[in-house]
Amino acid sequence: MKLRPVFFAVLAALAAVQVFAAPARKLNILHLHADDHRADGLHALGTAMLQTPNLDTLVARGMTFTHCYTMGSMIGGVCLPSRTMLLSGRSWQRIPNGRDPKVDASQSLPKVLSGAGYETFHVGKGGNEFTAGLNAFDTNVIMNDPTPDERRGSSERHADAAITFLQGRAAGAKPFYIYFAPPVPHDPRAAAPEFHGLYPAAKVPLPAAFLPQHPWDNGEMAVRDEQLAPWPRTPENTKQQIADYYACVTGLDHHIGRVFAQLKAMGEWDNTIIIFTGDNGLSLGEHGLFGKQNLYEFGGMHVPCVIAGPGIPQGRSDALVYLMDLFPTFCDFGGAPIPAAVEGRSLASIARGKATKVRDVLYTGYRDCQRALLDGRWKLIRYPLVDRTQLFDLSVDPRELNNLAANPAHAARVAAMTELLQKEMRSYADEFPLKVAHPQPAAWTPPANLPAAKDAKAGAKKKA
Repeated sequence: MKLRPVFFAVLAALAAVQVFAAPARKLNILHLHADDHRADGLHALGTAMLQTPNLDTLVARGMTFTHCYTMGSMIGGVCLPSRTMLLSGRSWQRIPNGRDPKVDASQSLPKVLSGAGYETFHVGKGGNEFTAGLNAFDTNVIMNDPTPDERRGSSERHADAAITFLQGRAAGAKPFYIYFAPPVPHDPRAAAPEFHGLYPAAKVPLPAAFLPQHPWDNGEMAVRDEQLAPWPRTPENTKQQIADYYACVTGLDHHIGRVFAQLKAMGEWDNTIIIFTGDNGLSLGEHGLFGKQNLYEFGGMHVPCVIAGPGIPQGRSDALVYLMDLFPTFCDFGGAPIPAAVEGRSLASIARGKATKVRDVLYTGYRDCQRALLDGRWKLIRYPLVDRTQLFDLSVDPRELNNLAANPAHAARVAAMTELLQKEMRSYADEFPLKVAHPQPAAWTPPANLPAAKDAKAGAKKKA
């Protein structure tokens, strides 16, 4: 039987389609990176009072990493080393202000993704940032907020810039990598009035771990962040600070929703991987602290991390991960080579549901005065300068209320975890000792000349 000419024509057309079909589009990457954002800082992440409907949609459709951390900081401005590690993929002792000041900006994340065919765009603050990394973006929009009005409108202005960038893209343009990094909800905590109106301070619950003062000197008791509240910490002041924080988070969420709407209007929503993280966490009265210069779970290094988009199943991962792991993760998403100097480990296989972990333990540090080790269940915190140790069983004590370090039943665990902590430190060029020859007294009294201490005294006199 002879085949008809029409049949051959169809076969030829199909073959042409196979040969000349355009390759699949690369995924866009939108990284939403908040400033001082707590690990529980969304309604969907456990804070019932918070209204964050837009970011909650990412949790509802993507992978939430419940144990994500910035590795550490050698300075009080934790956001600087954190953001440097993110854009360089290197650990905290191998970046500027660490012991190895050499970071090659030509191998920074925006340069690597640009080389893989991405148009790169940053909008965010200019201070406490990896400046060379920001300058490596194709477009770098710096927005600082020097006035109260600008601070209240910070989230809106940053969203406007991102939307303008998206609207200006031509049809068939390169895939984009957007690094959206506003200084919110960092203090001073000022949002539009309608957001502050959602959170009456009197209705805000106190943290379970609230204390009037930390039980000993953690090595950074009077840094700027800690001076935002008087000593002893009061329930009233603490509730007001939390209310203001919530207002800023809800304002940020609202304007992020506008960016999401733009992606949907352009038809890019289903072709975009969206990542939400914070550069560092923050204490809001827990353990008597108000800063990020500590290693508690609801303190300085623990951050939110959610990844949503095409090929990402909905779920939660308890894998131990660092923010610097996002560098190789983005490279995997974008088909870019991972530079040899990058120390982070790609999370792409976990995000796609094909693996469960990238490391067995994770350590964090702050200056020379605090080190911690986490194995998922157990958490050890060491304060070498005052010879104090904490051990928490996070499976039953997630708010770190019950220190088990002095319990003889856990002596072997403390010793083993201390040894493992020292090993992890050495692997990342961290040479600070976990013991010092002459520890300082652990007791601490607020200096009378600190602004918050003066405020507390003035308030006490007024009440009297």
